[in-house]
Amino acid sequence: MIIDCQSHIFPSAYAELLTRSRNALRTTGGDGLYLIDYGGLQRFRLNLDDYSPARKLADMDAAGVDMSVLSVNIPTPDMLAPELAALGARICNDAIAELCQRFPDRFVGIASLPLNDVPSAISELERAVSELDLRGVFLPSHVNGAQLDDPRFEPFYARVAELGLPLVLHPTVPIWGETISDHSMIPMAGFMVDTSFAMLRLILGGVMERHPQLKVAHPHCGGVLPYLMGRVVEQTEVKRRGRDHITQSPRETYRRVYLDLVSPDQLAVDFALDFAGADRLLFGSDHPWVSIDAIMQYARKLNCSDADMAKILGGNAREIFRI
Repeated sequence: MIIDCQSHIFPSAYAELLTRSRNALRTTGGDGLYLIDYGGLQRFRLNLDDYSPARKLADMDAAGVDMSVLSVNIPTPDMLAPELAALGARICNDAIAELCQRFPDRFVGIASLPLNDVPSAISELERAVSELDLRGVFLPSHVNGAQLDDPRFEPFYARVAELGLPLVLHPTVPIWGETISDHSMIPMAGFMVDTSFAMLRLILGGVMERHPQLKVAHPHCGGVLPYLMGRVVEQTEVKRRGRDHITQSPRETYRRVYLDLVSPDQLAVDFALDFAGADRLLFGSDHPWVSIDAIMQYARKLNCSDADMAKILGGNAREIFRI
């Protein structure tokens, strides 16, 4: 079984809800075509036709993908006006659950949560698991400006760990995006750096150590963190910096983390295998933003055994998403 672990949908009801939010996030448009403005830092054009189930299934079939793990693309519900966040999460999760029920052999889903309100997020998490059978949690690189190691999120991490669900990290527009808003540098490089900072906070902030059963998927071959891990270790283990909340080497903690292979670069995909090993790699495409077939070609060129290829293309995903 080949499983795509990063595949997005965008419910029309959620797009319409975005147009009602009157904060820094502004969305205009309608009838399936929208412009999402992140406070002037970044604008994304949204065409709901790109996210249609029919297109996704056709592209999966063309690339030989058996099943996709669905999530709703950014912006996450925490970015909405506070009074709309919980409703936004429910809309997202109900839409994913409906697709999974309609195509049970092709889709499983992960939950979007109103993480700006932790009790509300935990309540929606319980519903997503018990009523909707969702298999993980979509975690943005920051929660509307709050960093992922903020103590307010401790009850949330504890419950996710108890449930045995994976946290699937995903980029959003960085809070420092103003410094790189020119030349399309936010999606070009900012996303990769921001998810790496977010993952590093989960490690250095002690979240991963306090919850040793917590499973995390770090997208896009780990962003820049694998390349920088030697420097991180030298800083923490030799210079003894950044160790206020940890007792073990960040490298050892990061060995627990899964990397997905969403990268349009054979060198990056090859390095991900060398760095993490086949037991910690997940095939993903970032569909519809990226061609499934393009990433599949990079994955198929990995220098590994047939058994390891089977783990990367689906075996690891079956385990962490309970497929």
